[in-house]
Amino acid sequence: MADLDKYRECIRQLLTEYAQRVSSNNEIEAQTIFDGEQDHYQLIYIGWQNRHRVFGPVMHFDIKNGKIWIQWNGTEEDVGEQLVAMGVAKNDIVVGFHPPYIRQYTDYAVG
Repeated sequence: MADLDKYRECIRQLLTEYAQRVSSNNEIEAQTIFDGEQDHYQLIYIGWQNRHRVFGPVMHFDIKNGKIWIQWNGTEEDVGEQLVAMGVAKNDIVVGFHPPYIRQYTDYAVG
């Protein structure tokens, strides 16, 4: 049985650490969004860069049916492995941005 409180804390910690790594551009803000009631968690960038609006998700996680779903990862980091290093079981992680037929070839859960 998944420890949902532990999983929520792992996601919060991961997103908070990434938010602190924001580039040196003072016009772009990293915002963390934690919805513990619905189990949706995001890191977004918002601001301006060279007169262009920056707004969008960097990472998005959900917790569904006792598993962490990586819905979006806009970084080059393997956040699944980082979650495993934090104590999350691989069979409790779903790479949701991969189609179901590809998930079976990952080291993580299918769904």
